[in-house]
Amino acid sequence: MLRYIYGHNLRHHADLAQSMFRDRADQFKTRLGWEVHVDRNGEERDQYDALDPLYVIWEMPDGSHGGSMRFLPTTGPVMVNDVFLDLAGGVPISSPLIWECTRFCLSRDANGSVAGALTLGGVEIMRNFSVQHFAGVFDRRMVRIYRSLGFSPEIVGTQGEGRERICLGLWEYSPETYLNVAAKAGIAPELSQLWFERSFGSSGAAAPMALTA
Repeated sequence: MLRYIYGHNLRHHADLAQSMFRDRADQFKTRLGWEVHVDRNGEERDQYDALDPLYVIWEMPDGSHGGSMRFLPTTGPVMVNDVFLDLAGGVPISSPLIWECTRFCLSRDANGSVAGALTLGGVEIMRNFSVQHFAGVFDRRMVRIYRSLGFSPEIVGTQGEGRERICLGLWEYSPETYLNVAAKAGIAPELSQLWFERSFGSSGAAAPMALTA
């Protein structure tokens, strides 16, 4: 199932959070060879994890992490402005209607459906929080993957060549996109909304902390 958890609430889901940060270390440091910091507990964290982001996490039947993504509004510090500003032509992206998506991570134990479920979770955030766009940086191999998930971005900037090429993309919300992603994920929209409401409560969904803080 999908869980939506703000950073300050991860302490209430200690085992799930620990397995998420360990899977991030495994994916980004061990498998991809990124220059990321891994602490003595084998967990990968960066400065953006300290900014109370919203995490979308696929929880496995045993309560462990199956996959996750991290979201922050672009009105505060985000990687697209702090690290990848050149990809946006030197113009910062800053709007309460645009959030950044980073740290897309899949556990080694995740099956092929987890990526689709996470994508649907992202679109569920857009639908319930009135977010118009996500911004994110990705490498070229992800273009095909995003297409298969039914949620392709508009590429607004690129850098590098060949295998080293990275892109800045903007993903736009529409009701049609939501239904398409749900169909690709094989998850009924009603079930997706139920998971969202279990995390936030149906009455509180319209006022996300990240927009009101």
